[in-house]
Amino acid sequence: MRIRASVAVVSGALALSALAVPAAQADAVEGNVKITKVVVDGDNKVQIGTSGAVTVKVSVTATDNSGIKGADEFALYGPGGGIETTGKPTCAKVNATTSTCTASVKIDPRTDYLSDKSAGTWYVDAWIDAKDGDYVWKEKAGAFSFQRAAKLTANATPEPVKKGKTITVTGALTRADWESLKYGGYGAQSVKLQYSKKGTTGYTTVKTVKTDSKGNLKTTVKATADGYYRFSYAGNSATAAVNSAADFIDVK
Repeated sequence: MRIRASVAVVSGALALSALAVPAAQADAVEGNVKITKVVVDGDNKVQIGTSGAVTVKVSVTATDNSGIKGADEFALYGPGGGIETTGKPTCAKVNATTSTCTASVKIDPRTDYLSDKSAGTWYVDAWIDAKDGDYVWKEKAGAFSFQRAAKLTANATPEPVKKGKTITVTGALTRADWESLKYGGYGAQSVKLQYSKKGTTGYTTVKTVKTDSKGNLKTTVKATADGYYRFSYAGNSATAAVNSAADFIDVK
């Protein structure tokens, strides 16, 4: 089930149990049932591009001395009036008192009419029922980053190059525009230029540069040895982290 609204956050649990929830939609609890953990997509980060549906998995762990009976649909909501509700959760027993209830929702930028303003910190509302009649309704039971997917390129020239000469590394940082369904330049962002010497593992940061107003990158370094250059962007709550493909430089 999917709901879109711009004023109030209404989950399936609230809609089906309106009399049990205070009018102000504040947290409510009966008995000693507790929500102990909320995880969204494994790392609490959801990246949405410009094409193709993304399945978002939500897991809510709860405990009660009588055990957990079940859960109502989880509501996911964030800035700009974005709201999604999952399907009916399935609860798996962890032990006699604790269960993890899991559900998912598919989000498709082509049909869900996402607004760029919807990117940022989102929250999970959850309703959990215990076997003895206890329940808990918790707003903002968990938080996650709802992010615009990003792309990053890198090109090091000239190839080959003499040791000690200057290498120019260019690239571009773009991110998904959910309204146009295209990727656009992301300006004024700090991006790391990283280097990995041939025959070694891992990258070291050479310098940090900023994208121009159109998301373009350009910087120079001195050639030292054969190796790989890439750009790396750390991301933020509204935009996903991304590394460019590595570009090899042959140093003579």
